[in-house]
Amino acid sequence: MSTMVQNYVGGEWCGVSHSETLTVTNPASGGEIGRVPLSTGADVDKAVQAAKSAYPGWRSTPSPERARVLFRLKSLLDEHKEDLAQLLTTEHGKVIAETRGEVQRGIENVEHACGIPSLMMGDTVEQIAEGIDSASWRQPIGVFGVITPYNFPVMIPLWFWPYAVATGNTVVLKPSEQDPLTHQKIIDLVEEAGLPPGVLNVVHGGRESVEAICDHPDIAGVSFVGSSKVAEIVYRRASAAGKRVQSLGGAKNYMIVLPDADMEVALDACSGSIFGSTGQRCLAGSVIVGVGDAHTEIRDRMLDTASSIRLGDGLEEATDMGPVISAAHRDRVVSFIDQGVADGAKLSLDGRDATVEGLENGYWVGPTVFEDVSPDLSIATEEIFGPVAGINRARDIDEAVGMMHGSLYGNACSIFTTSGKAAREFRYQAGISMIGVNIGVAAPMAFFPFGGSKNSFFGDLKAQGKDAISFFTDQRVVISRW
Repeated sequence: MSTMVQNYVGGEWCGVSHSETLTVTNPASGGEIGRVPLSTGADVDKAVQAAKSAYPGWRSTPSPERARVLFRLKSLLDEHKEDLAQLLTTEHGKVIAETRGEVQRGIENVEHACGIPSLMMGDTVEQIAEGIDSASWRQPIGVFGVITPYNFPVMIPLWFWPYAVATGNTVVLKPSEQDPLTHQKIIDLVEEAGLPPGVLNVVHGGRESVEAICDHPDIAGVSFVGSSKVAEIVYRRASAAGKRVQSLGGAKNYMIVLPDADMEVALDACSGSIFGSTGQRCLAGSVIVGVGDAHTEIRDRMLDTASSIRLGDGLEEATDMGPVISAAHRDRVVSFIDQGVADGAKLSLDGRDATVEGLENGYWVGPTVFEDVSPDLSIATEEIFGPVAGINRARDIDEAVGMMHGSLYGNACSIFTTSGKAAREFRYQAGISMIGVNIGVAAPMAFFPFGGSKNSFFGDLKAQGKDAISFFTDQRVVISRW
């Protein structure tokens, strides 16, 4: 059964001004499960005007009342958690354990945003001069645009819009056109929770919708997650239009294993980081660097583990890894592997010919491992966004950190060691925003900021945590004499 996705504007589901649509597929089978419209600039403007009209009333709504809507939404999301996870697996492909985790992480952001009466508190100082007091308030700004990717279609939108609406703003969300169905269900729950019409609006589409959000004069700020190339374009275009922007990009995450590491812990963490979500996440490990004697052991263990990973439908509990999102993305990942081989890299495990019996039309790429990858090759410098690992050797930790610093990206990194001294020194020297110590996926909880450095992030304030409150508000400082 195929679902026709619609825009959500002013509290109503509606069609778009253009008849062109894209197919939404089940990546495990390749079968059509929906159609998504390609909205135009006029459709974006319709949503912006609905958000703009709703803003004055929502801004004047007391913050505890705004929080109560989110409390109700949090309860509804908990109630429907399993349904959302199953639908998410169907349209994205990742295994059910991973979609359950994604939904839970999204709920945690809604839960954190429920604390907005405290999170928005300002500061006061009396008698800053004779008879003069000073105070600051955080106030909402207006309409925000939120543009999110396919790899976490539940969690990533919930990094942004709950904080935006909790602080009193209104939102136009453009989710990924590749897997929009689960968030449609969430909008139904948003309605049930009692969010007023126009506070959250959804437009579907591709490049034209993104450009319209970046350019629209009534949008005050833009939150974006995607590839670094597009993240930089969005940052430059939206900021040139006078907007505040947080634009999260891609990654090439290093995991450094020291000889004193607990190898079972390191193996589980590294393999889960690289092959979890079929490598389609900005926190996925890309390069393992074995230091000294650790190299041979982690390489051998990783090859054994990777070769035993079971591909299949993510709804089957026995499945270890699902498909990638689309045929086009499968071909992109395979082309990177082809290029690595052509460039002379040592391919120790090849996932290009992966198939699953009964699901031959699915978008399969098996676990793939390269060894001793020269730092100038494309598989070493570019984000592949698939289940492809590089395993390199370093003489010591300084050489390993030097490899990591040579990357243009700076999203996350990890070290595996039982030495507190080594871990502390790594944290001090890493120069990367999200750091794991004996952790393969260094994903901050909702009350800490999420975002990278270098070419992995464009902007100043990141997602989640205190940064989210600062991004979606402006501080007003009042100096008073009475």
